[in-house]
Amino acid sequence: MNDKKLNILVTGANGQLGCCLRDAAKASRNRFIFTDISDVPGLETTWMDVCNQDTVDIVADSENVDVIINCAGYTNVDKAEDETRLADELNHIAAANLAATAKRRKALLIHISTDYIFGGDAAEPIPENAVPEPLGVYGATKLAGENSVKASACNYIIIRTAWLYSKYGRNFVKTMMSITSSHPEVKVVSDQLGTPTYGPNLARFITGILEDGIPKPTGIFNFTDEGVCSWYDFASEISSLAGNACKVIPCRTSDYPSRARRPHYSVLDKSLVKSTFGVAIPHWRVPLKECIEDLKK
Repeated sequence: MNDKKLNILVTGANGQLGCCLRDAAKASRNRFIFTDISDVPGLETTWMDVCNQDTVDIVADSENVDVIINCAGYTNVDKAEDETRLADELNHIAAANLAATAKRRKALLIHISTDYIFGGDAAEPIPENAVPEPLGVYGATKLAGENSVKASACNYIIIRTAWLYSKYGRNFVKTMMSITSSHPEVKVVSDQLGTPTYGPNLARFITGILEDGIPKPTGIFNFTDEGVCSWYDFASEISSLAGNACKVIPCRTSDYPSRARRPHYSVLDKSLVKSTFGVAIPHWRVPLKECIEDLKK
C-alpha cells in the first residue's frame, strides 16, 4: 500500500453524486476537498467556479491537489436544448479547465460522463470504444467534455454512467415514489432501455480505486448497475418496493414528446471496468430496494 494520502478535490460536491462521495469519503484514508458554487447548510464547501480557469488553478494549488473528481455539470436534458451556452460551459469548458489544471499539476482527473453520448441504435450493451452519436445538446456537450479531457493529454479516467439515483437531490426514484403514492395511475415510457445506477455504489467505486494511490489503469470505463430495464420497468419496481397501489401503465416515447430526443437503447457494457478493477456490480433491483428502504425511513 502507498503510504501517501492523496489530496482529492471534488467539484459539484453539493449535487447528487457529490453528496454520495461525501458519504463514501468518510471511510477513506485520503483527504477530500469538496467544492461547489453553492452552499448547503451543514456541509463544509470550498467555493470554486469550474468555468473559471484561474479559480480552479488557485484552489488546486492551495490544496496541493493530486486528484480531481469532476461531478459538476449541466444535467437538465430538456432545458439544455434552450440553454445551449450554459450547458456547454458546464459540460465542456469546465472539463477542459479541470483537465488543464490536472495536466499542469500532473494530477489525475476522474471525469463523469453519460450514456447520452450515444444515439440509441445499438442492440446489445455498448462498449467504451463504440462511436458516439449524441441526439441532443446535453449528450453533445458531454461528448465535447470527454474530447477536451482526452485532448489535454492529462492523466484521466472518464466514467460513463446512466440513470443515476440516490436519496440526494432530484432523481427518477424520488419522483416516482412521490407520484405513485399520490396518484391512482401513471404512464411511463417503455421503449427506452438502459440501466439505473445507485449513486453510493458509484461513489464507493471511485473512492475505492484511490485507496492505494493513483491507479495505473486509465482511460474510459463504463459503470452502471447490472441488467436492463425500461423506464416503465424501473417505475413499476419503484412503486412495488414502496408499497404503493398506483397502476403503472406503459406508453411509447411518441405518446409524450419531449424537448430533447433520448436514446432508445443505452445499456453500457461493464466488462472492462470489472476485469480491470475487479469490481463486483449488483443487479439494479438490489440497490434499488436498499435506497427505497432508506428513503422510507
